[in-house]
Amino acid sequence: MTVPQARNVGLPLMNLAKFKGIPILQQLHLEEQLLRTSSDNWCIINDGTNTPAIVMGLSGKPSELVEVGPVLRDHVPVIRRFTGGGTVIVDNGTIFVTLICNRDDLPGVKPYPRSIMYWSGLLYNEVFQGIGDFQLRENDYVFGSCKFGGNAQSITKDRWIHHTSFLWNYEARNMAYLKLPSRAPEYRLARKHTEFLCGMKDYMARPVFISKTVKAIETHFSVKPVKLDIEAVTFDTPFVHSTKLMSKQELVEATCATTSAV
Repeated sequence: MTVPQARNVGLPLMNLAKFKGIPILQQLHLEEQLLRTSSDNWCIINDGTNTPAIVMGLSGKPSELVEVGPVLRDHVPVIRRFTGGGTVIVDNGTIFVTLICNRDDLPGVKPYPRSIMYWSGLLYNEVFQGIGDFQLRENDYVFGSCKFGGNAQSITKDRWIHHTSFLWNYEARNMAYLKLPSRAPEYRLARKHTEFLCGMKDYMARPVFISKTVKAIETHFSVKPVKLDIEAVTFDTPFVHSTKLMSKQELVEATCATTSAV
């Protein structure tokens, strides 16, 4: 790992690891491991994931959230992550930004979802200041009434993780793999995925977004870029991940169980 000198002396230190196109399952394994085994603050930025995948929250039920038949037919991977939150389909048009923080390094942020969300909204307001009527709305990042960023969190005794999937662009046909969730933000107004979502591509270039995000983080942390060997961290260090790739059998059984219960 190469460790350049950090800036902004006096602020808490945050390691910054940038990736491009790594599989989302591998990224989630890394994040879970850093949350639970590292004592450092981390920012992970992954510019796209080369293999499209559906990612569900920890308590998500495939039969309620995913069109299992088309997913199995088209061999779309379904992942259950270690954090809460909703279900997304991600691909090369998704930009991932993850913040893993020690609670004591941000004393103004209470280790509760609402406080973390509020702080994150202020952070990204610096990124999108004056652009596209940016707002934090019911735990989503939106331009006006259209969502372009979804969030999930996990909170431990001394640390928390807040990770976001930003839609720079999305394939409308991929949204057909997702069902309309029974629990949805009020502002969605029962709109279809393609009417509810928007992409950042109409507001900001990818490199500009990443640069502005790092700059915003630098107002709260002394940022130290690091080169992280993700395979060495996730495969060479013993750790049991709770983030799992769901098997075909698990998806079929989940659907059958729901059908039998009706």
